[in-house]
Amino acid sequence: KMKSMRDCYELVNGVKIPCMGYGTYKAAEGNNESVIKSAIEAGYRYFDTASFYETEKALGKAIRDSGIPREEFFLTSKAWKTEMGYKEVKKAFEQSLKMLGTDYLDMYLIHWPLPNPDYKEWKELDIQTWKAMEELYQEGKVKAIGVSNFLPHHLENLIQNCEIIPMADQIEFHPGFTQEATVRYCQEKGIYVQAWSPLGRQRVLSHPLLLGLAEKYKKSAAQICLRYAIQRQVIPLPKASTKERMVENYQVFDFEIEKEDMYRIDSMQPVGWSGEHPDFPRIK
Repeated sequence: KMKSMRDCYELVNGVKIPCMGYGTYKAAEGNNESVIKSAIEAGYRYFDTASFYETEKALGKAIRDSGIPREEFFLTSKAWKTEMGYKEVKKAFEQSLKMLGTDYLDMYLIHWPLPNPDYKEWKELDIQTWKAMEELYQEGKVKAIGVSNFLPHHLENLIQNCEIIPMADQIEFHPGFTQEATVRYCQEKGIYVQAWSPLGRQRVLSHPLLLGLAEKYKKSAAQICLRYAIQRQVIPLPKASTKERMVENYQVFDFEIEKEDMYRIDSMQPVGWSGEHPDFPRIK
């Protein structure tokens, strides 16, 4: 049982990954560095970034300025849709290292399984991209490799055609949108699920079920969402721009949601979906 956000799960290769991280996507427009510094001061050591987020440079500087040794941090970055392919992803990886000012990553992910929904040759593209990721891993440049927004059919393609099974899959996951098929598939294969947007959209946080549970457990609706992810053994990556909210987000280890309430959250009506799906155009 996880007792704090510093507690770790063990990936299939033995690498330890904290059970909660800080997501840097749109950390704070144009003010990323001070927000990330606040997150470090608040106690976060696992940071999730991506070339697409344009927060790598700010994250690297905030870590250096903190004076805390690099090895105390767990850093994940991702290769964007335009950086897929064998040569392209190796180049993208080196660029991420340079932006972060580090000589290794703790985890590197393929951000999306398709460059766009119409892309027909995605299977071959994913295989070539993954082969380069496997080499980066075998060379010791990255401690763990995985994917993001991959659904079971995308994962199956890699598993059937490559040497190393992805160690993690980062997907949209929150009450009202739990992607059960993907979570079940990953957990059966020993792939750790991470949650981007673990708090969903505003409509999730104002949902009567979550507000009722917040009252019952004397927590906020956001804390109910994060505790729910932890009890599902999903790694939430919340983002927050105030230190008060950053701290509140990890104060979820002192209570447990009862089984019946977990079932109620599991079976909530759909709410708060971003509209993103790798195989189809975004729904606005």
